[in-house]
Amino acid sequence: MPTPSEATSSTTATTTATGRPSTPRPDRPPHPADPERPAGRTRRFRPGLVWVALSSIAMAAVLLTSYTGATLDELAQDDKGLASTFANRPPAIQLAFYLHIAFAGIALLVGPLQFVSRWRRRAPRLHRVLGRVYLVGVGVGALTGLVISTASSVAFLGFFGFGTLAALWAWTGWKAYRAIRAGRVAEHQAWMIRCFALTYAAVTLRLWIGVLMVVQVPFAGPDADPGVLFETAYAPVAFLCWLPNIVLAEWLIARRNLPGLRMSAGTVGARAAA
Repeated sequence: MPTPSEATSSTTATTTATGRPSTPRPDRPPHPADPERPAGRTRRFRPGLVWVALSSIAMAAVLLTSYTGATLDELAQDDKGLASTFANRPPAIQLAFYLHIAFAGIALLVGPLQFVSRWRRRAPRLHRVLGRVYLVGVGVGALTGLVISTASSVAFLGFFGFGTLAALWAWTGWKAYRAIRAGRVAEHQAWMIRCFALTYAAVTLRLWIGVLMVVQVPFAGPDADPGVLFETAYAPVAFLCWLPNIVLAEWLIARRNLPGLRMSAGTVGARAAA
């Protein structure tokens, strides 16, 4: 049994210089509060996140390599991607197209890493740096996306569909940035989910084109022209590539108890009133 002096010494040793009791340092520090992971919930494998990450990286690789090996005119002769759409456009539109491909590819590469909670907690500085890189990719990608939407091969439908996507992409990225600058972490996470849902439209666009082309085959016959099937499928994906993504994003936000759109608007209104 310790003597009174030993007990006093022990008590003193467990206080800090400010007089507040210190807590023993465990072998591994506890994780800070994370709105995405409620207390008591064990870590589990997320196949959805793995799929999104792998498909985003694959799409970024395709985007960053498909248009670097030859000129747009040469690629258009081989009917590669969107080369035929932009081969005869003014130089400013072609430059915007290349910038859009490059910076959207960067956003696709970096975006999935921002949702790995373990990395956020263990390397917060790296998370912030990659977040800035991602938002630069979003900003430039959205601006150039708005420019090239005016040259869409599906005319007004493409302009309104892809133009709206570009505007919302920039807006959600800006809201995510403003939220974290104000220290509203949960709101920032919600806006980042919305923003990346729009970034991921680069992947879902290709998926929808494939689905819509296959759906046409029974009606068009085995001798159908693939080019015609592609053009028919491409028109509705100007909206299909991102509208379902936003619906899914709002479902994920509600499921994780993050601030919804109404709650975010209420926060802004309360701050303005104050």
